[in-house]
Amino acid sequence: MRKTDLNDVVLCDAIREIEQGLIDADLGGGLFKKRVAVPGRGKSGGARTLIATNRSDRWLFGFGFEKNEKQNVDEAELTFLKRFAGRLLDLSELGVDSYLADGSIQEICHE
Repeated sequence: MRKTDLNDVVLCDAIREIEQGLIDADLGGGLFKKRVAVPGRGKSGGARTLIATNRSDRWLFGFGFEKNEKQNVDEAELTFLKRFAGRLLDLSELGVDSYLADGSIQEICHE
């Protein structure tokens, strides 16, 4: 996703849309697929993100890809991402703080 023009505002808007029930696909295990607009191209020609959430206080962008580069994730990638999402969602606040401190994850939507 670092290769795209996406910014925190666009990603936070994606979370708000999911909270409102605007979900592109529920992949199970707290993992959702959400289309996001790339500036100048809109959603249909934009990017796809996979977001892990406990639907209350933790929303994690785990993977993203542009539609013109990849149509979808394959089964092996999906299995890995579900396990990865589960581990991240199960982290304690101390675990999250540790990953934030070492730069493994980055916080956005500071509300």
